[in-house]
Amino acid sequence: MKVEIVIAGFGGQGVLSMGKILAYSGLMEDKEVTWMPAYGPEQRGGTANVTVILSDEKISSPILNSYDIAIVLNQQSLDKFESKVKPGGVLIYDNYGIHHAPSRKDISVYNVNAMEATFDLKNDKAYNMVVLGALLKVCPVVSLESVLKGLKKSLPERHHHLIPLNEEAIKKGMSLIDK
Repeated sequence: MKVEIVIAGFGGQGVLSMGKILAYSGLMEDKEVTWMPAYGPEQRGGTANVTVILSDEKISSPILNSYDIAIVLNQQSLDKFESKVKPGGVLIYDNYGIHHAPSRKDISVYNVNAMEATFDLKNDKAYNMVVLGALLKVCPVVSLESVLKGLKKSLPERHHHLIPLNEEAIKKGMSLIDK
């Protein structure tokens, strides 16, 4: 099993954190992992993306031209990465801030209303965890248990009290996807 994922959006949406948590989760399951972030000089508000590869075998290179899964959280990211999803792949997006919906017919496309869900949770900082929950429902590349362990590993100890909120947000994201 090898899954090549890109997560893209604006800085401040938790794109890089989501990728890091996914990578740590893969490590918790003894998978081979790469995590390669890319962002401009302006982290908040500028575009950011991260490539994560999870595999049962050695990974030859973290550089990719196409992806099995793309998670896009703004129009610029959709414009850039929709065409780079492999035929038969998956595209997950939040239509909040998307003006032109994905149009490809050779991939599975899922809309997750993550921004709206954060209003229900009364915490906009849980946005990326709602999106991660949607990914885990569509493509369970790692287990929820591993994600919670990954959260504990990637969050500073002073923020460990937020893990239950993050778990709630992940479960909320899972509930928003009809498979």
